[in-house]
Amino acid sequence: MEKKPNFSGPRPMAPRPARPGGQRPNRGNERNARDPYATNERIRAREVRLVGDNVEQGIYPIDKALRIAREQQLDLIEISPNAEPPVCRILDYQKFLYQQKKRQKEQKAKAAKVVVKEIRFGPQTDDHDYNFKLKHAIGFLKEGSKVKAYVFFRGRSILFKEQGEVLLLRFANDLEEYGKVEMMPVLEGKKMTIMLSPLKNPKKEQKADKDARSAEKKAS
Repeated sequence: MEKKPNFSGPRPMAPRPARPGGQRPNRGNERNARDPYATNERIRAREVRLVGDNVEQGIYPIDKALRIAREQQLDLIEISPNAEPPVCRILDYQKFLYQQKKRQKEQKAKAAKVVVKEIRFGPQTDDHDYNFKLKHAIGFLKEGSKVKAYVFFRGRSILFKEQGEVLLLRFANDLEEYGKVEMMPVLEGKKMTIMLSPLKNPKKEQKADKDARSAEKKAS
């Protein structure tokens, strides 16, 4: 009679049956960078508040909320876990994450660092050089950059500082359709500087300034 092999050590365990729907067990409200929101069976609350256009808004037991999500073949997503009760929406989770990432990128773009372009003049800049630099400043303001214009005084040319101030004020006046003065001419060492920021809505802001000036004239 053939002997059966004698195995030592622990017996191999039979594979566990798969859970329905392929859901992983609820191990608390664990989250990671890939799944920043608790979804479906990972939501631990006993009841949740449903919001959104595709549901009747209100407070539901978690089982009923999950059933509504399954009926729509969508996911139950916990968007405000600290609320009482937690706030959830019923959406496609992958599409929801895509929209969140898209929104974050847009917010970062809006909060991007402001670019400052510098334009240098001499106290006795001729008209040709002035117009050339004015054209560049218009381009910078149109693209949304700030313009920092300054007159640099060398040696005894500091005696012409009044002339430099007149030049910068003329520069600001010629750019009033594209930018507004953020800082009036200031002398720091050998530099006299003026700062201009782009108009968000040039025509609208220009009209508002014009109305304000006319109101001041009437008042005086």
